Amino acid sequence: MEIVAKPWPALWALVLGFFMILVDSTIVSVANPKIMEGLNTDINSVIWVTSAYLLAYAVPLLVTGRLGDKYGPKNLYLVGLSVFTLASLWCGLSGDIGMLIWARAVQGLGAAMMTPQTMAVITRIFAPDKRGPAMGLWGATAGVAMLVGPILGGVLVDGLGWEWIFFVNVPVGIVAFVMAWRLVPKLATHNHTFDLLGILLSSVGLFMLVFGIQEGEKYDWGTIAGPFSVWGLIIAGVVVLVLFVIWQAVTKGEPLVPLHLFKFRNFSLANVAIMSMGFSITAMSLPLFFYYQLVRGMTPTQSALMMIPMALFSGILAPFVGKLVDIVNPRYVAFTGFILMSVSLLWTAALMSADTPIWLFLLPSGLLGIASSGIWAPLSTTATRNLGPREAGAGAGIYNTTRQIGAVLGSAAIAVLITARLSAELPAGSAEGAQGMGGQLPEALHAGFSTAMAQSTILPAAVVLLGAAMAILFAKPRPVDAIYAEFDPSAGKPASASQQH
Repeated sequence: MEIVAKPWPALWALVLGFFMILVDSTIVSVANPKIMEGLNTDINSVIWVTSAYLLAYAVPLLVTGRLGDKYGPKNLYLVGLSVFTLASLWCGLSGDIGMLIWARAVQGLGAAMMTPQTMAVITRIFAPDKRGPAMGLWGATAGVAMLVGPILGGVLVDGLGWEWIFFVNVPVGIVAFVMAWRLVPKLATHNHTFDLLGILLSSVGLFMLVFGIQEGEKYDWGTIAGPFSVWGLIIAGVVVLVLFVIWQAVTKGEPLVPLHLFKFRNFSLANVAIMSMGFSITAMSLPLFFYYQLVRGMTPTQSALMMIPMALFSGILAPFVGKLVDIVNPRYVAFTGFILMSVSLLWTAALMSADTPIWLFLLPSGLLGIASSGIWAPLSTTATRNLGPREAGAGAGIYNTTRQIGAVLGSAAIAVLITARLSAELPAGSAEGAQGMGGQLPEALHAGFSTAMAQSTILPAAVVLLGAAMAILFAKPRPVDAIYAEFDPSAGKPASASQQH
């Protein structure tokens, strides 16, 4: 373990960049109509502005986690931050939709290089039983970024133009680079060999799976081109990923994904739980924002402001929860958080009618913030607690990959469900028109549209219960002394380990 004397300045430096890339995952959704107008393009093309980013972000995560182990997490983080910042400038300067899509893909690659390093550095510079507050800050960053993205996007688009949702990253990226350069310590590297076949199989399998899920709705879950179909691509992706797992088990060299990590019960459970969290957080926002904007006539900025109670409670409580999980078994905190999240989403669904007083939605929003604060830190702390220095990058890469795949699954599933429920609840022929009307939904359709959105919100409320089931099965955290002894047996009990509570 490479515990440093003052780890918090390093963490704050990393969190700034992490916050920026998470904001960029949500900020574009608000700007899509203006991008369509500004670049004179259609909805199918503008969807690719987000799809290209998510694909380039999700697919390389396993590899970039291992690259951080080999070349140093600080070095890879700085390279990724540079790529992300320059690609943001490219995005803002794009003169046509094709150039913007390519720039977003490069931006996603930069984000993929950065994300595993933040978690790996926390794992390596904080003692196992001191990671709670650090992971609490990491979790609070994720929670608050989900709110700031749509609000900041609305303000920038309304005030300065869509280009500024990308230009704003440039000064932030420069500050984040200087802070990371000065404050993040250089950590020891580990001389990994690279599993080239594993990289190929995982990249191809993840690309086919993520592309099929993400673009399935666009092709009506049918033929993409020639012999290629959406379901054929998804099934092929699953088959290739199964081959990847088999290869990881039999390879004589160093595997890309050390399967022995999944022998750690808590690591396996935390990965399933964070996938359900990624699914639900992504899936819940689409029906909610549709309801706010199409039924209640809110602007994108106004609808995002309805999430302020969530951000406030999540940001305020996350540091306290971080300290709490160092004292009590994280499973009780995470289980409570998941249950409260499900309750808040069901409460929101119950309120979705055409004439509900709008202020009532602030109450489940606040409960969602309380719930969120109890999930991020316990999950990440539990997932990484037993990982050694050599495994920090690989473990962080796996954990972030499962979260991202959960988000992609949630995005695809909620789109399919919304379409199905609109067809069931609205008069024949009006469902398609309702999705393309912006804020001009006829009053006669308000009741049916609200019902469809409420029914759709039940899906993330149900999936998040899978996270609760995983959390309650967490094993009791291992003593810190045992973890130190396992990874550095010659050192006995280090002073930092013997001084624990």
